Amino acid sequence: MTAAPDLVLTGARIRTLDPARPSATAVAVRDGVIAAVGDEADVRDWRGPCTEVVPLHGAHLVPGLVDAHSHPVWGLDMAAGTDLSAVRDLAGLRAALAAADRTDGWVTGYGLDHNAFEGRGVHHDLVADVLGDTPAFLRLYDGHSALASPAALAAAAVTGPRTFAQRARVVCDDAGRPTGHLVEHAAMDLVERILPRPSYAERRARLVELLGAMAATGLTGAHVMDAGDAELVGAVARETVLPLRLRFAPWCMPGVDEAGLAELVAGQGLGGRHWIVDGVKFFMDGTVEGGTAWLEHADCHGQGTEALWPDPEAYAAAVRALHTAGVRTATHAIGDAAVRHVLDVVAGLGADAAGRHRVEHIETAPDDLLPRFAELGVAASMQPPHTAYTRADGTDEWSRRLGAGRAAHAWRLRDLRDAGATVALGSDWPIAHHDVRAVLATARAPRGAASARAGLTGLEALEGCTTHAARAAGEWAVAGRIAPGHRADLTAFGLDPVAAPADELAQAPVRLTVTGGHVVHRGE
Repeated sequence: MTAAPDLVLTGARIRTLDPARPSATAVAVRDGVIAAVGDEADVRDWRGPCTEVVPLHGAHLVPGLVDAHSHPVWGLDMAAGTDLSAVRDLAGLRAALAAADRTDGWVTGYGLDHNAFEGRGVHHDLVADVLGDTPAFLRLYDGHSALASPAALAAAAVTGPRTFAQRARVVCDDAGRPTGHLVEHAAMDLVERILPRPSYAERRARLVELLGAMAATGLTGAHVMDAGDAELVGAVARETVLPLRLRFAPWCMPGVDEAGLAELVAGQGLGGRHWIVDGVKFFMDGTVEGGTAWLEHADCHGQGTEALWPDPEAYAAAVRALHTAGVRTATHAIGDAAVRHVLDVVAGLGADAAGRHRVEHIETAPDDLLPRFAELGVAASMQPPHTAYTRADGTDEWSRRLGAGRAAHAWRLRDLRDAGATVALGSDWPIAHHDVRAVLATARAPRGAASARAGLTGLEALEGCTTHAARAAGEWAVAGRIAPGHRADLTAFGLDPVAAPADELAQAPVRLTVTGGHVVHRGE
């Protein structure tokens, strides 16, 4: 070591995930990079007069955990208003809305479960008795649909069906009157654009608080599947150390033209300390509950047989253009037809596409698609906490829509790993809570409709938020392992995240979180 390190961690039980040296007890960090990995006997030689030495007293140190699919900036607006995630039925919804705070006369809420409507459909008449003439906008938990009250629809001049460039819709009754159910982003935007907005100062404070809370669960990074807010993130990054590394992938939506693609290419590499724009996010379909997942056979309502892109070949052309320009892509694909189409498109890109493209969610997929992920070098990015929105008895909206056959092929984490795929894990916050310990725990013990399926081992779950997340982002050479020359992103738990039972892991004490050599969280 040519110069003294800035930080030395000692007395740890280190699981490096580096085959060259699987375990150690001490690590040295200089200029945000791991300078040395060794044992207690090495520390005396490493230490300099300005070195901070942190004894970990037997804590379990692993590579810094990464959420492979999150929305920490855009989600500030999505997770606004009253938290409705605990609502289970219509009575609970009405009670929550009656007690909800008003912001500039509006009621807003988020995290509302489709199952709360008790199978009666998403309709504003079901809550009219408590909202009255109050404008209200309630986001469903899937992030792809919302319920708007009549007053909100009137304020947005939404009086009937609309036509969109993507498969979005203003749901209307037989008489052509909107029910308040807005499906997909283009439809929701009609009302979202007139909602009360927090000030810049409020958004900045919420972002700093959120990133700090994420780091307190052990997170050191997130693959951000949206454009975020470059001005806000850049300002915070200049003023302080971002507790998480943020990799943004701006959206490419149906109707994009050559100029739009050129703008996406030109934006690559924008960033600063601990944040960067690297990649582009597509949507091949929507959600099962909203009837917009692209399925090979219609759901129980006769829906789900169309892609979000009215012309799927236009999606393929956009992916080819970005691939040629050297841009990585991630595609939201929940239904089996959507997953198949994305894999087919990547297969047509040639051998150099391996390792450069990924599929997000993959909620249902038949057997024949699984080996193609490894064959094509396409990463599977999955969110185990989403299984909690389903029920083991199949009575939830997701399971009913798909039917027992397809629901039995849900969240195939185990099968994809067995097929040799890279499986990166995340939360999709604010769709599910950002706590990475829950991601690790539910990957090992899936819930609801997926509970009968085998989960990952403790090591595989850890790899999903470390080595496999690094591969999915094209960062294998610098991230995901505790090895000299790698980024100094580190997470220390009070128990072994590999060997501890899943339920204990979900509550594991987080002793230390280090991002880029900066201690961003110290636990008890």
